[in-house]
Amino acid sequence: MSISINGIAHIYITVQDFDRALPFYRHLLGFLEMECLVDTSELFYCVGGRTGVGIRRALRPEPFDAYRAGMHHLCFRARSRANVDTLAGVVEGFGGRIVHAPVEDDWAPGYYSLLFEDPCGTRLEINHVPGKGNLDPEVELPLAADTQARLSVP
Repeated sequence: MSISINGIAHIYITVQDFDRALPFYRHLLGFLEMECLVDTSELFYCVGGRTGVGIRRALRPEPFDAYRAGMHHLCFRARSRANVDTLAGVVEGFGGRIVHAPVEDDWAPGYYSLLFEDPCGTRLEINHVPGKGNLDPEVELPLAADTQARLSVP
């Protein structure tokens, strides 16, 4: 027996410097039309798009490292390529840093994404995948070995 999930309910990101990261996340999550539920000196938590995103003050602040145990990055799903491009045009104004401008990639047919970081270096992404992407029954899974190898390179 198995179950089919209905998405990701929420994620909490523990940030290195809460006071430095908070203005960025206020701008970003508001721009993504997420509504604030909690805004305290320890937690900022918003909901929208059938998920929740919270940032929490770190008890032991350390620089973010995408390759240590824990989260590598968080990816938001956009409704269109234009939405990805729009965020690319404002994320630096929010205090973020663009790692790579919007680009197509091999993760799924039509995969288009922007990779960026918050002011503390936590890695974030927004992507758009048209249609059902890899969930389309016509897409053969797993991906071809050469594609898997290319996508696995750090």
